[in-house]
Amino acid sequence: MKTPLSQPLRLPVVAAPMFLISGPDLVIAACTSGIVGSFPAPNCRTADELDSWMGTITDGLTSAAAADPDAIVAPWAINLVTHRTNARLADDLQLVAQHQPPIVITALGSPAPVIDTVKAYGGIVIADVVNLKLAQKAAAMGVDGLACVSTGAGGHTGHLSPFAFISAVRDFFDGIITVGGGITDGQGIAGAVAAGADLVYMGTRFLPTTESLAQPEYKQMVVDHGTDDLIVSSGITGTDASWLRPSLVANGLDPDNLVAPTARNYDSTESPTKKWKDIWAAGQGLQTIRAIEPVAQVVDRLEVEYRAAHERFTALGLPSSTTVHA
Repeated sequence: MKTPLSQPLRLPVVAAPMFLISGPDLVIAACTSGIVGSFPAPNCRTADELDSWMGTITDGLTSAAAADPDAIVAPWAINLVTHRTNARLADDLQLVAQHQPPIVITALGSPAPVIDTVKAYGGIVIADVVNLKLAQKAAAMGVDGLACVSTGAGGHTGHLSPFAFISAVRDFFDGIITVGGGITDGQGIAGAVAAGADLVYMGTRFLPTTESLAQPEYKQMVVDHGTDDLIVSSGITGTDASWLRPSLVANGLDPDNLVAPTARNYDSTESPTKKWKDIWAAGQGLQTIRAIEPVAQVVDRLEVEYRAAHERFTALGLPSSTTVHA
């Protein structure tokens, strides 16, 4: 499948970077299955650990491509927190320049600090945005793409309909549009592409995979629960996010009376295991997830569903060109 990226994909999908969930095994499994794999830098507690993770991913994908030259090995991405409270950003950027991930996704801040570094080696910068104002600012800075986080997304979420978001952004931006928010099957991927997206963010769908770093209880909670078990609140991180109610209750929190922290803090120098380890996020797509299974198996099913959606559209029998009368 041709995409605006430097390498072909099996499906136009990004296994979204998930806090405390995405690691080298998940990234490699996603890329070798033909979709973009990604992880957030704060999942590494130190710069040395981040260096090790990036090296492991690069070596793993190089080996996979060498073992089967005909295989589709998709590009990988790292997610950098560019908020001013992240004191480790400069160190992380040095490692980005060294390992040269094909895609860098920025979040929770301006993409400006990373653009020159990534462009210097020919990488792609995609800015994570949750509203049109942020999308317009990022586009003006010269990013290659926008990740439009819409309503229904897990973790830090948005509030716009995916279809409305795509349409509004495409009106002023001709770069790569990635959209996420409650999409967990191939039919949803096809719908997003038909609406104008180039790629689809899928996080929750890959959370309960055997390669993810999620605790077994977390994976099972995603399998066992549905959309009625979610709550969107800024009461944990200071930014609106979609949380699993049972995990909040299990930690002694009242989901209906959460108080937002007085200041946001996204410093990657803090150990992520100390922050929100047992408070679990998920998106609205968890309703259709039935089992804990390998990434490759999930991607196989997504492809079958995507092709079925394409065939359904083709079966409508629309003519190749249509005259529209005013």
